[in-house]
Parts: sequence; C-alpha cells; structure tokens
Amino acid sequence: MAAPVTDSLRATVVVASNRAAAGVYEDTTGPLIVDALVADGWTVTGPVVVPDGDPVGTAIADALAAGSRAVLTTGGTGLTPTDLTPEVTRPLLDREVPGIADAIRAYGLANGVPTAALSRGLAGVAGAALVINLPGSRGGVKDGLAVVMPLLRHAVEQVSGSDH
Repeated sequence: MAAPVTDSLRATVVVASNRAAAGVYEDTTGPLIVDALVADGWTVTGPVVVPDGDPVGTAIADALAAGSRAVLTTGGTGLTPTDLTPEVTRPLLDREVPGIADAIRAYGLANGVPTAALSRGLAGVAGAALVINLPGSRGGVKDGLAVVMPLLRHAVEQVSGSDH
C-alpha cells in the first residue's frame, strides 16, 4: 500500500528524445515511470518530453527549481552522438551516487541484457533532490524501476537529513 502523498514526495519525469519531442512518435517510457511513482504515492509532474542535449539539463534544472525531490530521466544515456543526458546532468549534481547507476546496469546484465553495460546514466544529489538517469528503452526503464523504486523514498529522506 502506498504511503499518503506529502509535499516531500514531489517528482518530475523528463524524457530525452529528439523524435518524441518532434512528434514523430509518442513516448512510452515516461508514462511507465509516472505510473510507478504515482503507485508509490508521489505527486508527479510530467512526463516532460524534450529533445536530447541541453533541453534535458534545462528540464532537470526547472524541476529542481520547482521543488521536485526526485527527478527521473529516461533516454540519452547511450553511445550515439546525441546521447548527452549524463553530460547535462553532471553539472547539476552536488554529489554523485554511483551505486544507483551501477545497480541499474548490474540488474540489466543479470537479467540477460548485455547492452545494459552501454548505459552511461548517472545518479546523484542536487540540492534537496535525487536525480537519476534511466535508459531510454521500455525494458531499460522497467529494469531501472526495479532497482530505484524500493530505495527512492529512503534515499530522498536521507538527502533531506532525516534520521534513519
């Protein structure tokens, strides 16, 4: 059963996709993340669909400025020249939390997805929020959520200095 929604459980979902942002197709990864967060009691903004690169950084910064305690991105973590989500996320972070991104990659690898090793996603603390980059595929998002959802609430509480 999800805990009651509180102001401290505000999240934003950012989708990095040139084609979805241009209306070529509808994004299907952002709604997966939104649904998981809502089911866990979060108040969610998004998915905010933006082109790869700098617009992703702007969307993350806007979410942080609006008071989101968790910002989950999807897309832009691979090896193509336009996959720049880690590069625009890193300058916004005060501290990286490499264990989260490592666990997401390890989960995919353990479940028979060798391409999980190609994800360059980051996770870290930005002010009073946790920012996590998830891969851009539906399978990568599902694997990422399997890792992130059991720890997200606790991690956000730790970021705010709550006793554990």
